[in-house]
Amino acid sequence: MDRNSIIGYVLIFAIVTGFYYYTAPSELELAQAKSTQDSIAQLNKTTKIKALAQVELQTANTTANKANDTTVVNSALTAQFGDFAAAATLSNATYTIENDVLKATIAAKGGRVISLKLKNYKTDKGAIIEMVDKDSSNFALLFKAQNRTITTADLNFTASAPVLTVAGNDSVAMSVKMTLDANRYIEYVYSIKGNSYMLHCAINIVGMHNLIAPTENKLAINWQSNMLSQENTIENQRNASTIYYNTADEDVVDNLSERGADEKAITEKIKWVAFRQQFFTQTLIASVPFEGTSNLATTVAEGSTTHIKNCMANLAIPYRHTPSETVALSFLYAPTQYHALQAYGNSLEKQIPLGMFGFINKYAVIPVFDFLGGFNLNYGIVILLLTIFIKMILLPLTYKAYLSTAKMKVLKPEIDEISKRFPDTEQAMEKQKETMSLYRKAGVSPFGGCLPMVLQMPILFSMFRFFPASFELRQKSFLWATDLSTYDSIYNFGFSIPFYGDHISLFTILMTVSTIIYTKMNSSMTGQDDNPQMQSLKYMMYLMPILFMFMFNNYASGLSYYYFLANILTFGIQYCMKFFVDEKALHLQIQENKKKPVKASAWQQKIEDLAKQKGINPPKK
Repeated sequence: MDRNSIIGYVLIFAIVTGFYYYTAPSELELAQAKSTQDSIAQLNKTTKIKALAQVELQTANTTANKANDTTVVNSALTAQFGDFAAAATLSNATYTIENDVLKATIAAKGGRVISLKLKNYKTDKGAIIEMVDKDSSNFALLFKAQNRTITTADLNFTASAPVLTVAGNDSVAMSVKMTLDANRYIEYVYSIKGNSYMLHCAINIVGMHNLIAPTENKLAINWQSNMLSQENTIENQRNASTIYYNTADEDVVDNLSERGADEKAITEKIKWVAFRQQFFTQTLIASVPFEGTSNLATTVAEGSTTHIKNCMANLAIPYRHTPSETVALSFLYAPTQYHALQAYGNSLEKQIPLGMFGFINKYAVIPVFDFLGGFNLNYGIVILLLTIFIKMILLPLTYKAYLSTAKMKVLKPEIDEISKRFPDTEQAMEKQKETMSLYRKAGVSPFGGCLPMVLQMPILFSMFRFFPASFELRQKSFLWATDLSTYDSIYNFGFSIPFYGDHISLFTILMTVSTIIYTKMNSSMTGQDDNPQMQSLKYMMYLMPILFMFMFNNYASGLSYYYFLANILTFGIQYCMKFFVDEKALHLQIQENKKKPVKASAWQQKIEDLAKQKGINPPKK
């Protein structure tokens, strides 16, 4: 392998390594995570105390009923809820609203969604995807009233109908209402179209302006979900799950850290907040942006085999203390398909992590991938065709790199001769000067092979982010891989090897072997195997594929398969290029170039000036 290719690969390795450590949690993030977990522990403690109080209240209720004395119950409820005591007698009733793609169960207690199932998708174990369950989620309004903190989670809501279903382009609406009297109530109106993943929720607040404290110009929203595992690898899901949000004023989509726990206090207005896991999202969208400081936090469900991350959002909606107010919210429960999210507007597709070179995925890779997928081909074939397409696009750069390698091979005897003339370390500057002079006379750039490789790096990184985030590969099989969105295990050890895992991924092995063969072929072609000065770099080039094997063993098999195909196609392209590049003719051309007067480039002039400062006379031209 020539020096230019080595420089390119070293740059790639350095950037990949830097990218890995850049995304790893810092000590500050770990400290923030501990702070968040401490806060959650305190919240859980408060919740338990509240639950005990509720049990005592229920016990009092039972005792009072048995004694046929409602005074005790009414006094306890009034002491806790004030005028809201009329709605504090809880019910276990549930209501259902269902369409073609989702089924939502709404509880009378709190009027919130306690179960949300995506009917057309299944987990790795074959169960229907459940985005929300009652034991690990919450949605409630919180406000001050009559010197008490009231939360709608403690109040009873009655539905206009117990069950509603809809299909196609039709729509239905269900009202669930917390009623104090005919003129004072809080109402959630859930509406949905038959073919939509969007569940709208209009919050009507009527007659509360004299109850809610006059200092309350915002109503707090507490939204929380301990996300359920949907795929076969807990760790991969955790590393791909976090909170995304979209600021209203600048229309910027940002996110909390995907690795580990994190928290943020957002002072800008927010249009939407998304609890996004690897392939599905729960997104809360406000028609009027959330105001004040929005507190977002994630904690890792360590040790759990059913939950991956706990996401919490404390938000605020404006309240003007008028007799009747309406706040329009929408919940999106959907797969993270790029065009599906894009169709709902509000830049929702930006919660798909396409990486720093996302524009390549957005404008090139995704359109081609979707076009090929439209032919109902196996996605292994789609990846093959996509790889061929990308290689054809990069063909001019590949040819330029190959041509530079061929020129360096032709010049190698002369470069070796220069090395013999200046064997000592003290003569390194003179040797470099003579070598640069040779390159200049021959019309060869020493970085001619490096630049094309560097220009291909954005493609490398865009594909690195595209395949693990591609919903289309989820549960799609190819050859021995049962799911191209996760690793293709051909053998499980039964124990975990540090930095490697508990299995062997065959596509990763094939990618590693093909990369080593490619490295060996290039080294042999350029004669670098015989160069003692290149031995240390050569060993590094053989070590890099091994390091990538450890890194990619737990990644999506579709990604390893793509890199394996890219290597195989590169072999074929280089083999064909041998018939188009005549090394003898190239040598004659270089010899002719030497006879022509050549003006020194800025780089070469800098080398010569540096040599003069060292007292080395430039060679005669």
